[in-house]
Amino acid sequence: MPTQDWLKQEFEYGYDSGNVLSIWPNARRRNEEKLIGGSYRQVFKESLLPLLNSTSKVLEIGPGRGSWSRAILKYIPQGELHTVDFQPVEQWLKPERYEGRLKCHRIESNSDYADLFEDDYFDIFWSFGVLCHNNLEQVEDILKQAYPKTRKGGYALHQYGDWQKLDNYGWEKGGIPTEFQSKPDDEIWWPRNNQKKMTEAAQKAGWQVVNADLRLLGRDSMILLQR
Repeated sequence: MPTQDWLKQEFEYGYDSGNVLSIWPNARRRNEEKLIGGSYRQVFKESLLPLLNSTSKVLEIGPGRGSWSRAILKYIPQGELHTVDFQPVEQWLKPERYEGRLKCHRIESNSDYADLFEDDYFDIFWSFGVLCHNNLEQVEDILKQAYPKTRKGGYALHQYGDWQKLDNYGWEKGGIPTEFQSKPDDEIWWPRNNQKKMTEAAQKAGWQVVNADLRLLGRDSMILLQR
């Protein structure tokens, strides 16, 4: 299932997690945070915000309706946010409101990165709720494509599925069907991954692994990489 064609169809409605910076989450965000075992506000404040400054250039994949995008834009008033998605996200993100600071790019495959962006351009490469739906081979390819587009010393920060943590956290508690355990990755929407596999994939793509898991989520992991 987690092929590029499947991803294009599955999320065409535009995923929305609400305002990730709000102290009081709405019902949807509250439910997601219960499943994932963590606070989106804490994730932003403790993992992404320390990497940002007013002029940061950020590449975000899979923004959906822009829950994380709007949070990022708040903290880069002289910077740029470029989003990459299979969907036409302009209809939700409204880039015209940001005076050129937000640029939305629609792609057909990961190979499109090469033509869209200059090398050594971005300070931060970010995603949340994206790599967890990709097979490990696709994850490695995404990291490889974005590597030359990130400046030397720049960072990548991504949430990803971690089956070892999921086992400890609880499949039902985490909202992941237990029948996935006996199915191949191509037939499920939560492919196998863990910190060891993610570390190896990132290193093969050229990245230095700063931390395989920032330990901000109970069910999943978040990896911090540096070029």
